[in-house]
Amino acid sequence: MRRVNPFFPSLSMFNKIPFSLICRNRFHPTLGRNCHLLAKPVSISNVNVNFFAVDKIRNLSVVATAAKSPLNTSTTKEMSNKARRKLQRESPEGLLKFKLDMCSKHGKLKEALCLYDEGSSNGVSLKLHHYNVLLYLCAREASGDGGEVNELKELGLKRGFEIFQKMISDKISPNETTFTSMARLAVAREDPDMAFELVKQMKSLGIPPKLRSYGPALFGFCEKGNAEKGYEVDAHMAESGVMPEEPEFSALLKVSVDRKKVDKVYEMLQRLRATVRQVSESTLQIIEDWFKSEDAAKVGAESWDVKKIKEAVVGGGGGWHGQGWLGNGRWRVVRTKMTKNGLCQSCGEKLVCIDIDPKETENFAIKLTELACHKEVKADFVQFQEWLKQHGPFDAVVDGANVGLIKADTFNFYQLNNVVNQLRQMSPSRRSPLVILHQSRVTGGPARITNNRNLLESWKRAGALYATPPGSNDDWYWLYAAVSCKCLLVTNDEMRDHLFQLLGTSFFPRWKEKHQVRLSMTRNGLMLHMPPPYSIVIQESESGNWHVPPITDNDILNPRQWLCASRSRTNKTS
Repeated sequence: MRRVNPFFPSLSMFNKIPFSLICRNRFHPTLGRNCHLLAKPVSISNVNVNFFAVDKIRNLSVVATAAKSPLNTSTTKEMSNKARRKLQRESPEGLLKFKLDMCSKHGKLKEALCLYDEGSSNGVSLKLHHYNVLLYLCAREASGDGGEVNELKELGLKRGFEIFQKMISDKISPNETTFTSMARLAVAREDPDMAFELVKQMKSLGIPPKLRSYGPALFGFCEKGNAEKGYEVDAHMAESGVMPEEPEFSALLKVSVDRKKVDKVYEMLQRLRATVRQVSESTLQIIEDWFKSEDAAKVGAESWDVKKIKEAVVGGGGGWHGQGWLGNGRWRVVRTKMTKNGLCQSCGEKLVCIDIDPKETENFAIKLTELACHKEVKADFVQFQEWLKQHGPFDAVVDGANVGLIKADTFNFYQLNNVVNQLRQMSPSRRSPLVILHQSRVTGGPARITNNRNLLESWKRAGALYATPPGSNDDWYWLYAAVSCKCLLVTNDEMRDHLFQLLGTSFFPRWKEKHQVRLSMTRNGLMLHMPPPYSIVIQESESGNWHVPPITDNDILNPRQWLCASRSRTNKTS
């Protein structure tokens, strides 16, 4: 039987919360890194307590708010918005909010608790935001994210539950952030069951859980070695439409390896392949340890239907079959490299190039257009689309600013022209690639030099230069051109900033892998490095071998080392 510390409340505390629908306002506070509030707090009630009619509750809330408000209604109407906001900021509640936000920003739990105690003794009315900041800081320290000071961990754990109880007694409706902080506190007291129950309660009450809401319970169960409970959380995430990311898959993979759940190990590898594609070093180490284990050596089919396996590979788009472990005996596990043609230098198998559905490219172009028109002046971008229809398609698009500044203090037109000439020679039609440059690059600075001006004029006459308008972000232009023309994109831009994150993590990395041409500086100038003829993704071969790529910095001159796990090919097949 698990020992329950009498210092902390039991799970029953969360099942007997007489919440009322009090607050329907929107909140947009900042609670520090990796902590954001749900846009609309949702009220909840105990299942044993009858729900009040929404209209009645709303009326009660209005009456209560009016009774507490220090402002006369007529005065409020006459007051400007600016004056009203100033009054709110300078009120006791507003000043406490500001000070707590500063404590959150700098991770000062003790100072925040002193402010809370002082405010409570002075009768300051705390709102949802106040409580969420306090609970976040308590959970942060209790989880060990703030450091390794045991005193602060115990303080965060003790005061966190106390503050939550006070929040309930004040009839403040929690939101997703509240539940997530409480789930973290529950796991900090080594009670992942409580954390999971909190997530279940969220969903039953109409509060959509996020990935971070499930994290405490999932990681808590996995760290305790409770694989079945971890799988239960995973299933609940799927029901809620929440997609795990590498940390969650890695935790599930490790507990599956530790508990010798061989089918689950296979499942997690397939899910990593489908969603993450390339893994961090810590996950790669778990995979490597699995293939080196005795359990991995014992599992696998001695014979299989070759035709069925091939059909599964074709049906899945290539690079996997999903039919389970093939072969038997110990695995040969090595870190190795691929040749330029995708041949594994360890087992000799050739990696495949997994095709992209043309419909996906079309949908991606539509999404890209919508985002660009939202971020850019719509008329400017529409004008570019019309220009592209008239002058395109192209075999390649060049990010002119990026290419012209590689290893250069000032913009180098000679360097850019060298790349343009190389691409023209490679083009089946010997056509120049499309060069995208900002207007300022075309009219100012080095562009005024006669030779450079002549060069720009020759590109314009060939219909191979587009100058993006002042104030625009040329990234949208060269990316859209490459996607719509289904052609190569020449740039060393890793495309990792906020703009590209808007495009998602599913299709975009696959598109980049097949279309981006990178460059390196040599004695003879810039050298083009074409996209690899194989997909950089976890691959399972028809013979049962596995190849796992780690995440790298895309160092062109230092190819990545893959993990290769292979077995003897003497296994009988049918």
